[in-house]
Amino acid sequence: MVAEWGDQLRDLVLGPREPVIYDRLLLWTMLALLGVGLVMVTSASVAVSERMHDNAFHFAIRHAAYVVLAILALLVVVRIPVERWLQANWLLLTVAMVLLLAVLVVGREVNGAKRWISVGPVTIQVAELAKLFFFCFLAGYLVRRHEEVRHNLKGFIKPLAVFTIMAFLLLLEPDFGTVVVMFVTTVGMLFLAGAKLWQFIALIISGLGAMALLVIFEPYRMRRLTSFLNPWEDPFGSGYQLTQSLMAFGRGGWTGAGLGNSIQKLEYLPEAHTDFVMAVVAEELGFVGVMLAIALLLVIVVQAMRIGRRALDDKAKFDGYLAYGIGIWLAFQGGVNLGVASGLLPTKGLTMPLLSYGGSSMIVMTVTVGLLLRIDHEQRMRHIQATPRGGGR
Repeated sequence: MVAEWGDQLRDLVLGPREPVIYDRLLLWTMLALLGVGLVMVTSASVAVSERMHDNAFHFAIRHAAYVVLAILALLVVVRIPVERWLQANWLLLTVAMVLLLAVLVVGREVNGAKRWISVGPVTIQVAELAKLFFFCFLAGYLVRRHEEVRHNLKGFIKPLAVFTIMAFLLLLEPDFGTVVVMFVTTVGMLFLAGAKLWQFIALIISGLGAMALLVIFEPYRMRRLTSFLNPWEDPFGSGYQLTQSLMAFGRGGWTGAGLGNSIQKLEYLPEAHTDFVMAVVAEELGFVGVMLAIALLLVIVVQAMRIGRRALDDKAKFDGYLAYGIGIWLAFQGGVNLGVASGLLPTKGLTMPLLSYGGSSMIVMTVTVGLLLRIDHEQRMRHIQATPRGGGR
């Protein structure tokens, strides 16, 4: 046993003696981010757990259970050939549509939004699954209709029609944040597939116009925008959450007040362990802690983009488009979450990938990393099998 651990440590430090069949940097970075998330959610949720459940570690225990379930889901996903995801992408899209319709009928309402379906003790946030399933469908569509997308307006519009239907259902919940994430990722994937520049520009202009109208004609979204522009104008009303988050960032400074020493988490800052967990990271671990979390997520994003590029170079188009889509998704959602917490963007209910509290989000995000690991594994195996005996790596 000791000798085996010694061999593993040597491989990590000096490099493996045999060809590696999976992306170890991606795996260890994901586990590190999950670990940081578990520590910070535990710290951020103590006060609210004590008040709501008479147990200071209620949310921490649930979060740890979600981490275990997420890792089990990853172990299942890495054993599924990527080809199966391509074959099932229409089925996955259908499941996503059915779930989005079901949540409007039988969903559980929280804070005025119907986004969750309860199945016994388990609560599923449908939008998280819808994002993953839609991106799988889009990657498959770009493989089947690649030339149409590049040269034909009809081929470009078809996936946008599907996106519009899903966006409409999401806005009925309402879940504007997920719509924005899906729109940006869709635009990115179409651009990478070679859509014409004028189509790309028209899509961006249309999307921005639609988002502006959604904000203008929905009072609560307009209030969020105005409070974001000047939260100190109403620090105990519409600007309350943002001002408390900004105070957490200001108090943290460079190195933070120390793990567990946040004041804002003592129920001054709403959603401290979910959407605003980065504010607690900033207060307790300071700028250094925030940059560590960003660096971990950035490593995952960069690896996703590298895996996508290599897959396209190997003519594995579905693998490449899906990996690129996952990279764009994680980067944009993480950027929005941090931007909201730091006052750079209007408040949106989006979690920090792999770090915030939330079972559905964590499990789905971990599954996406599992998909990246599987795509990378299949690439490596193709290269190993293509290398003649006695040849180098």
